[in-house]
Amino acid sequence: KRVVSGSYFKSTVKIWDMETGAVVRTLKIHLNVSSVAISADGKRVVSGSRDNTVKIWDVETGAEVRTLAGHSKSVSSVAISADGKRVVSGSYFKSTVKIWDMETGAVVRTLKIHLNVSSVAISADGKRVVS
Repeated sequence: KRVVSGSYFKSTVKIWDMETGAVVRTLKIHLNVSSVAISADGKRVVSGSRDNTVKIWDVETGAEVRTLAGHSKSVSSVAISADGKRVVSGSYFKSTVKIWDMETGAVVRTLKIHLNVSSVAISADGKRVVS
């Protein structure tokens, strides 16, 4: 029962307890956070930023688990599949969407799509990506 928020100007991610409203953890992370997502099980947070990377964080420890590098421009949006196996990220200026394996950090697929990807989402069954 957590919610996560990101600050572009402070380059932080806050993890909040939904029941109490208290901040559980503040992560001082990479440059200009543009998007965040939390896994369905509440164990991982994913953040995208202006430094062209996606980072995976452990909620309990606050430790960085992995950096996903592969976008050549800012990451504008991130999402996590319901089963926690995939991360989807979109790049606004490069007009690409990447699908990543959460465990290995490998790029599963790169989609070159429409101009200026501002948001991405993944269906509950993990079969569809929307941008």
